[in-house]
Amino acid sequence: MSTESLTLTVPDSLARELDAIGDGLLVELLERGLREFKIDQALARYARGGISFGVAARQASVSRSELARHAYSRGMEPPYSPATVAEELP
Repeated sequence: MSTESLTLTVPDSLARELDAIGDGLLVELLERGLREFKIDQALARYARGGISFGVAARQASVSRSELARHAYSRGMEPPYSPATVAEELP
């Protein structure tokens, strides 16, 4: 995996917290935050009616069933499909 260095300007209090968690955890934190941001943005576009649920899932880089779980947790009713229901059943 190739890497790239980034320089960020953050408030002092946040910088102190980030220094305390170490580089490995900081990368994980950024990955999780970016993933959640992409899901939030995709669901917002879907809610506005600008894209289909399938396109929203692709933009968020998650499966339709995973996006449906996030939608439910935000009080949204995603569309049902036989494939989504099959994925959710054990």
